[in-house]
Amino acid sequence: MKISFSGSAFEDIESIKEYYVKLEVPEIGENFVVAIFKHIETLTEHPDIGRIVPEFNENHIRELIHPPFRIVYLRGQTVVQIIRVWRSERLLKLSEDKT
Repeated sequence: MKISFSGSAFEDIESIKEYYVKLEVPEIGENFVVAIFKHIETLTEHPDIGRIVPEFNENHIRELIHPPFRIVYLRGQTVVQIIRVWRSERLLKLSEDKT
């Protein structure tokens, strides 16, 4: 299974790094980002490992929980598209085009 990232997912990851830089602990942000990418890599072999996102209850909209973040993705036939990487407590709203 191939992995792709939406522009918003890349922005989310950059925001995570920037947040910890502002807190003057950039290594924590970097560690989170590395761990998040490793978690995402598991989707290449196990695309259904994430739970169905409760806000949508659609089989193809799934999420991995990587505390304190949730990694939301679309499970396609041959591609897993990472949509958002947000703090777990945020409510989820996807744009109409889901990218």
